[in-house]
Amino acid sequence: MMDRGNLYCFDLAIRNLPTDNPIIEIGSFCGLSTNMITYCLARHNKHNKVFTSDRWIFEGAEAGRRIGHSGIDHTEYRSFVMDTFKRNVSFFSKDNLPHPIEVFSDDFFDMWSKKQQAKDLFGRDVHLGGPISFAFVDGNHTYEYAKRDFENIATFLDPGGYVFFDDSSDEAGFGSSDLMKEILVHPDFECVAKNPHYLFKKKK
Repeated sequence: MMDRGNLYCFDLAIRNLPTDNPIIEIGSFCGLSTNMITYCLARHNKHNKVFTSDRWIFEGAEAGRRIGHSGIDHTEYRSFVMDTFKRNVSFFSKDNLPHPIEVFSDDFFDMWSKKQQAKDLFGRDVHLGGPISFAFVDGNHTYEYAKRDFENIATFLDPGGYVFFDDSSDEAGFGSSDLMKEILVHPDFECVAKNPHYLFKKKK
């Protein structure tokens, strides 16, 4: 589940990263975008660490519903998706294995701001915090959540750093699309690509 325009935006941002500070991905699912990020890093001989934030709790899980008309419940589905993520990134991103932190993005940024130590999904101890060079937002697409993610990212983003929003096109119909209208007139950010989703750069 990835628009081909995302590949262009990943490559553009990573090719022009202002620093070697970490990259943050909000929402990971099965690891496709994570692997694309690490691939672009390798392609451009970059060595930025990658942190991901996801709880792998999907719509309908709280109500205990099954997936569509299948016999699969959300607990089984969550376990399958998480195992698939770990297998995918372990294979395709083994030379720059990301640090997946199993928390919602609000909690992730709270931990990041406090420079806490965490244990990633692979059992590694890692210190959080500090400036970031690029962020990919593909978590909760409601306006409220997307705006909080943007505000948190803007706090830590390097001057000249990038933030890219999935499912943010004008036609997407998500709350994140409404947020794009605000960032387009934000004094500290400029739109550098729309293909069809929005990639912004923080002004220096």
